[in-house]
Amino acid sequence: MRAPFKHTKKKADLFECLPDDLLVFILSKLSSTASSPSEFINIVLTCKRLNRLGLHRLVLSKAGPKVFAVKPRNWSEKTHTFFKHCVNAGNVDACYTLGMIRFYCLENRGSGLSLMAKAAMKLHAPALYSLAVIQFNGSGGSKHDKDLRAGVALSARASLLGHIDALRELGHCLQDGYGVRQNVAEGRRMLVQANVRELAYLLREVTPSASDSLMLTWRTAVTCQRDVTALLSDYGYRIPVPEVQPVNRFLREWFESGKGKLEEGLRLCSHIGCGRPETRPHEFRRCSVCGKVNYCSRGCQAMDWKLKHKMECSPTEHYAEGGAGVDLNNEFAIPNDAV
Repeated sequence: MRAPFKHTKKKADLFECLPDDLLVFILSKLSSTASSPSEFINIVLTCKRLNRLGLHRLVLSKAGPKVFAVKPRNWSEKTHTFFKHCVNAGNVDACYTLGMIRFYCLENRGSGLSLMAKAAMKLHAPALYSLAVIQFNGSGGSKHDKDLRAGVALSARASLLGHIDALRELGHCLQDGYGVRQNVAEGRRMLVQANVRELAYLLREVTPSASDSLMLTWRTAVTCQRDVTALLSDYGYRIPVPEVQPVNRFLREWFESGKGKLEEGLRLCSHIGCGRPETRPHEFRRCSVCGKVNYCSRGCQAMDWKLKHKMECSPTEHYAEGGAGVDLNNEFAIPNDAV
């Protein structure tokens, strides 16, 4: 006897029932909070529909800086194209990151500057500070292309947006009268403010008990009128290396891995958290004591001094005797205080 015929209904695909607008909203949230490029890319590659919607202008415009934290070994034409899509969508982090990569790694100076300027006009603090460093050094040109006043103005704008390195740079400029009328008191006030901001950042990273101890040390220093421009390492605390920004890590790994080759005589900034290379010989200034390290900025010099160079710096015989080729106008003095 034949079994009765049963009608079976095909199960509905709930994913296909979701409207595009809702998926775009979800992908936008994902792109803005992703902790790595793979976290976003893996979702986008799940299916054709997510791949198509993942390239939606709104999704790309919301992508956070960690989406652009690519490794030099993963850099390819497809990666470059993805960055360009994000730039066209108006993403300022993509403008800044691709601008830095083009300017320093791909040596496309004009395009790199244009992208960084685009981000800076939208008040992107790291872009403003990077343009300031370029102006201070005349990067991409000759030493006659330096514009110290422009560098000071860009640092001031970035510092108002909360950029600690820019604030420290501005403080040193005021202390030294570098590109601006000298004002030692105002310069030291800015250096204190930069170190207070670093203290606030550190307090967010440590345990409550350690936090209370650090604050007590700081208050004691102020009460006793000790040099409050000093960083916490001067009071016996081990300061962790500040988190290196993704694009700065990319620059350093790009050149150190051999992906990009520096011309003979060109060097990277000695501060581990920077990664900027010289674009011409003797562009960066060197330590005036040992002559072994060089820095793109006073901010990098001050941070590297506190992190490691303070323990390594010692005069060399050749340098102490005024060796040939030493440019005495292109040096950094070792800080008398820890700023």
